[in-house]
Amino acid sequence: METAKQFDGKGVVVTGALGVFGRGIAKAFAEAGARVCVTDRDQSALDALAGELGTQGSFGYAAELTSKEELEALIAAVGDKWGHADVLVNNAGVYPSGFLLDIDADEWDRIFDVNLRAPFILTRGFALQMIDKGAKGSIINISSGAARKMRRTVVPYCTSKTALDRMTKGFSLELAEFGIRVNALEPGFAAGSTASPLTDAHVQNTVSNIPLGRASTIEDIAPGLFYLASDASSYVTGATLTIDGGNSAGTMTVTQDKKTPL
Repeated sequence: METAKQFDGKGVVVTGALGVFGRGIAKAFAEAGARVCVTDRDQSALDALAGELGTQGSFGYAAELTSKEELEALIAAVGDKWGHADVLVNNAGVYPSGFLLDIDADEWDRIFDVNLRAPFILTRGFALQMIDKGAKGSIINISSGAARKMRRTVVPYCTSKTALDRMTKGFSLELAEFGIRVNALEPGFAAGSTASPLTDAHVQNTVSNIPLGRASTIEDIAPGLFYLASDASSYVTGATLTIDGGNSAGTMTVTQDKKTPL
């Protein structure tokens, strides 16, 4: 007899589901038995992804993250289909590169709309939905070591992730009385983003400075996501789990003549 899967009967919402991590997150939860609402901007691609997931009740819903109205429509659609979500993964984010002197205010606003304002609107909306249905859910914000380590040419991204970490803690305090836990997960570096493309040279340089010597994969972060989404972390809220191969711990670059540890 087939054993029950960890997230059977649970509803999981994943933003940025067509991205490098988003697809993996959606598929990992589906393989664990969850029905998954995948959201991004391309409805046809989302429909195809939802079909690939193979779990009854999974569906795709296109929404522009900079539109409050579209985000609220997404929340309502999940409520209509499932009653409420059990898990929200605020995964979507943009990582444009540019010096502060060259970035205009509109670009700054776009970065914060996607990386901070959208998670706020979605967290608030899905939390209210959970509260209304008496559900004790889990909200996971995908953050970054950049929240703690400033980097040239991506200062707006770093700043938005720092703010996301603070918002995570704020929501964790205010939603605790309802049994809703809010945490952050910092995955490691992974190339392949279509929203924020990176050059081969950038990818190679970044990977060379990761202490554990490679880029991150969904297999690395899925166990952490499952932990934060499940009852295994029932006493964990307002926390940040880092799974990045040591990338945010420091730099591997050595400038002195001594190049070996011995």
